[in-house]
This record gives sequence, structure tokens and C-alpha cells, in this order.
Amino acid sequence: MLGIIAGGGPFPGYVIGQCAARGIPHFVLALKGFADPDLLKNAPQGWARLGAGGRALRLLRQAGVRELTMIGSVWRPNLLQFWPDPVILGAMVRIGWRALFGGDDALIKAVIGVIEAKGFHVVPIEAVLPELLATEGSYGRIAPDAAAERDIAHGFEIAREVGRADVGQGAVVEQGVVLAREDASGTDAMLARLAGQDKHERKGPGGVLVKAAKPDQQRKVDLPTIGAGTVEAAAAAGLRGIAIEAGSALVVDRDRVVAAANEAGLFVVGVRADEP
Repeated sequence: MLGIIAGGGPFPGYVIGQCAARGIPHFVLALKGFADPDLLKNAPQGWARLGAGGRALRLLRQAGVRELTMIGSVWRPNLLQFWPDPVILGAMVRIGWRALFGGDDALIKAVIGVIEAKGFHVVPIEAVLPELLATEGSYGRIAPDAAAERDIAHGFEIAREVGRADVGQGAVVEQGVVLAREDASGTDAMLARLAGQDKHERKGPGGVLVKAAKPDQQRKVDLPTIGAGTVEAAAAAGLRGIAIEAGSALVVDRDRVVAAANEAGLFVVGVRADEP
């Protein structure tokens, strides 16, 4: 039985639909305040708040879950959310305060260790749905030109810097200028900020969103992810395209991403990190 820990956004709904269509037995542990009930209504499920570790473990064991995958957005919790759950408090001791107050990747690695110590096996979602892993080459009919390729190369450098600091996985570069660096608020928030700026001040071709795995990225959870909504947000921000790291990023519902890119007149391209 596959357990799906579902956070926010459309990704959990897509994965659950694919599991149902393929006959993959699954149980959804939906996180209160994050998961969208409308996307999960046809799935076997249980609900728990982020800090209710004891309840979450009980629901998963009752459902017969052995393997777990985590999908969807979850922002860093307030430590008060964990009180007074003894499972979470015990995990804090094991994780150590440095991980709790460090970057997202450090915390995720520590949390995975705690979950697996409880007898579950955490698997990356691409092990369940391998087609989600980004491939090399263009998605859609539009390809980047030489100027865009230069922005992509610079974007990978900046995304690596952001990842090295463990605060994000992406950046936006336009004509060699860094317009934005992703922070803990995520890609959607970064693009929304750009969309709110006066694009008339930016002359020439639009910028490029680049998303790449962090250096030493743990690969079981939280790989860089895009979907059709990302393409639409990039278009609203006045960008000309998106570049993702082939083999280390996820593309949710490739057909919809291609259709959105073609409709918006944007390129989406998978690029090998060693050949940006």
C-alpha cells in the first residue's frame, strides 16, 4: 500500500488520479490547512494537522501503508503547531534544533530519517510515476534562441547559489540581469511579484525562469516541480520561457504543460545541468 502525504497545490490531485487509473493501491494522508479537499474527495483518506505525528502514524498503519511519498506544497511550520504531540517532540530531539532552524532541505532530510525509523520506506514520486521526471529537450513547439540560452546558463548558476543557501530552487534571468531569486515563499510567489511589477520598464525579450535541484539535494522529496500553472504564471510575469533540470526536476501532466506553453507562446525546455 502506497501512502501519499498530500500538501497544497494541484500536484496531489494529479498523482492520486494517476494511481487510481493505474490500479495502484493508495491511501492519502491529507495535511489540514494545506491539502485541497476537492482534489482528494474520491481517494481513501485521513486528515491530520502538520504537528499531529501520533495521529498521522496511526492512520497510516491502520491503512496498511508500507511505502510513503510526499507531494504538494508545505510551508515551514510554527513550532507551536507541534505541541503537545509526543511523537513530534521526540522527533525534535532526534532531529536536533539546528535542522529545525536550518534550511528546508536540512529539515526534510531529518524528517525523512525520523519517518523511516518508524518503519516506513519513503520513496520519490518518480519511482511511482516515472514519466514525471523531466527529460532533456523542448516541451512544445517553441525552442530557446541563443540569447535565451545565455540567460538559461546564467540562471542555472544563480539557482545553484540559491540552492546552496538552502532557501530555494529557482531564479529568473532577463538579458543577463537577475530579476528574482526564489526564497522560502516558493516559485509561484516569486512569479507573482514579477507580475506585479511594471513590465513596460523592461525592453526586449522577456526573462527565463530556471529551476534546478539544490547542490546535495535529497531526492526523495521536494525536487523542483513545474506544471501548467507554472507556465501560466510565467506568462503573466512577462517571461519568454522556462528551463528545468533534466533528470532532477518534475513535470506534472506533460500534455497540459505542452498545451499551456504553446498557447502562451513560451518555451519549456529540459536542460542537463552539466550542459546548460
